[in-house]
This record gives sequence, structure tokens and C-alpha cells, in this order.
Amino acid sequence: MSRTPLLRPGRSRRLGWLLAAAVAQAITLGSCKDREWSEAAMVTGGDPARGRGLIARYDCGSCHTIPGVSGAHALVGPPLTGIGRRAYVAGILPNTPDNLVRWIEHPPAMDPLTAMPELGVRPSDARDIAAYFYTLR
Repeated sequence: MSRTPLLRPGRSRRLGWLLAAAVAQAITLGSCKDREWSEAAMVTGGDPARGRGLIARYDCGSCHTIPGVSGAHALVGPPLTGIGRRAYVAGILPNTPDNLVRWIEHPPAMDPLTAMPELGVRPSDARDIAAYFYTLR
């Protein structure tokens, strides 16, 4: 009984090219993510990595679905998927870094009819959270 080898001549070369292409794609995707995170930090003055942790600490996931945040799958408030590319924050404010930061800090001051509560988010924490939100494109 003869067996067909898994790697016939020429096949290993194709697998090598496929592996090289996969590695190149992973590097490109990684650099895209790095670039997005750098841009988010630059426009907000915050730290996206710290912001992701603060989102968990302030328990934002108890009301919102937030990609990349463990346990943030609630639907009481709107999902924040793609918030970085939305035109408006809370449907009323132009989506600018300053407006997003102010919204995170004091939602009822921005819209007295909002259901989002005042959470006591410090200004520096709001900047970091906004920075993370701007990575969600």
C-alpha cells in the first residue's frame, strides 16, 4: 500500500508562500490597529488601553455592548459598536472628541432627558474612555 506524502514537491513551496502571506497580513492588521490607537490617543489626548480598563471599572457594559470589553454585552443603552465613526453622540451632539468626553463625564448636563446616569467619571478617565471609543470604527 503506497501512501501519498502530505508535502509533494512544489506543495511545500506553496505552503511557504501562504504562510508568508498570512504573516504579512497579520503584521499589516497589527500595524493598522496600532495606527488607529495612536490616532485615537492623538485626537482625544487620552490613552485607549487605559480607557478599555476604565470602561470595565465604571461598569459601562452593564448597559452597553462594547466590542473588546469583556462582559459588555448589555442592551439597556445603545451598542457602542462603531461609535468612533458615528456622526452624533447620543443622537444629539456632533461626534467630536470634546463632545464625547463631556458626554461621558456628564450625560444629563448634555441632555436632561437622557436615561444615562451621572457616573462620576473624572475628566482624565473620560478622555481615556473616549480614546478607546474612537478605536471602535
